[in-house]
Amino acid sequence: MNTVSRTLIATAAGMALLGVSACSGNESGESTGNPAPPPQAKAITSFDPCTFFAPEELTSLGLSTQSEDGGVVEQEPGCQWQGEEKILTLLKNADQTVESYETSGNWDSYTKKSIAGRSGAVAVETGATGQGGCTVLVNAGGGVAVYGVDGLMRDSVDACGEAEKVANQTASRLPE
Repeated sequence: MNTVSRTLIATAAGMALLGVSACSGNESGESTGNPAPPPQAKAITSFDPCTFFAPEELTSLGLSTQSEDGGVVEQEPGCQWQGEEKILTLLKNADQTVESYETSGNWDSYTKKSIAGRSGAVAVETGATGQGGCTVLVNAGGGVAVYGVDGLMRDSVDACGEAEKVANQTASRLPE
């Protein structure tokens, strides 16, 4: 790189920094001298639901240790494990919390309760009452972990009981 190029790059970088510092004032337009702290990454974003359960946990629940993609929508990635009677799903969502899910979802029932000492809820989606499926939501790492149990036959399992049991046994390991 020649001297002219280095000088132009250094000048451009300096101008960019000057422009950024000029924009960091308070509401009255005065510079506070303290740059805004960078936004903190949510711990839930680096959490991998697909590696969360130990193989022994899965087999004790009557589930395969082989996970499959369980995310239906992009903002809720995760995995599912199938057994003879049920499917267990664990998803994450960095944009929602237990509180925001209550108002943003369509629920036949939504009961807030403590799950392993965390804010949580046991919920049944609209139209799913009596169909063998249940969701347990737990606040974790600035977002929410979503446990789901679906019975392969309508009466094969107590889906809410199973989902709540799994969440209570494992939610303490979720990101803070």
